[in-house]
Amino acid sequence: MNEPRDENLPYAVIGNSRIGALIDERGAVNWMCVPRFDGDPVFCSLLDPEHPGGRFAIELEGCASIEQSYLRNTPILRTVMTDTRGATIEIFDFCPRFHQHGRLYAPVTMVRIVHRISGRPRISIDFSPRCEWGAREPQSTFGSHHIRIPIPSYALRLTTDAPLTPILERRKIYIEYGLTFILGPDETLADEPGETGRRLLAETKKYWLNWVRNLAVPFEWQEEVIRAAITLKLNTFDDTGAIIAALTTSIPEAPNTQRNWDYRFCWLRDAYFVVNALNRLGATGSMERYLGFIENIVAEAAGSALQPVYAVNGAAQLE
Repeated sequence: MNEPRDENLPYAVIGNSRIGALIDERGAVNWMCVPRFDGDPVFCSLLDPEHPGGRFAIELEGCASIEQSYLRNTPILRTVMTDTRGATIEIFDFCPRFHQHGRLYAPVTMVRIVHRISGRPRISIDFSPRCEWGAREPQSTFGSHHIRIPIPSYALRLTTDAPLTPILERRKIYIEYGLTFILGPDETLADEPGETGRRLLAETKKYWLNWVRNLAVPFEWQEEVIRAAITLKLNTFDDTGAIIAALTTSIPEAPNTQRNWDYRFCWLRDAYFVVNALNRLGATGSMERYLGFIENIVAEAAGSALQPVYAVNGAAQLE
């Protein structure tokens, strides 16, 4: 694959401690694996930006400026685009995470909500998932309000209140009010996409504000410490307690080199530093789950020495 165009890789990260996605400065989702961090990348144009496909982009016709920021104390990304005539849209990107029915709800789901702020914005939608490590475009099918993506590792469904023809045929459309895109398991939503998206956004925002409120944040550099804590939290895999080094794989270590790494594994030493940092801020839940992860791999080792690195499911045999 080709080298990424920008060796600085200025990407925003969203996630929910089960999956994560990377979004570039133009609001395109260029990296996301399912059904977990080390799964098949359904969006993978980060690794081959010159090759069409492998992305989920919402592009504003005649775009003149783009601004991005996180909603304060959350990993919810807000992207504001303005065209040459002053028409403006905003996009909220996030992965749901909150407590529901007495349990933590963090599904294999990404939500994109588009609002018209002013003017008559016209957008195009490039929804081009891939599977088998970018080698193949899945043969999608569609219904009245959804597109089904039969990825072998995890069947997905994009449910939306946007018209499907412009998505399937990549035609431009005007936005009158707002559009919601919910990419998740191949299941029918209980409510219509707009209402579901608003609820997921509100509950996810509430969860993260409460999580940050319980941190023991130092007086100095508060915003930076909170943002770092959220980012570390997004790299924890709640299901097993593992902590990955990063969301990515196969990015060259330096320009014009074949040396690259898959960081979607749990290095025991590095994970300790993450746990220690979160503990100092009072976020002890990650430590408890990580200790459970350690206990399980020790039991599997049956007296043998531990490896430096394990898969997120605790497997010692690594590909």
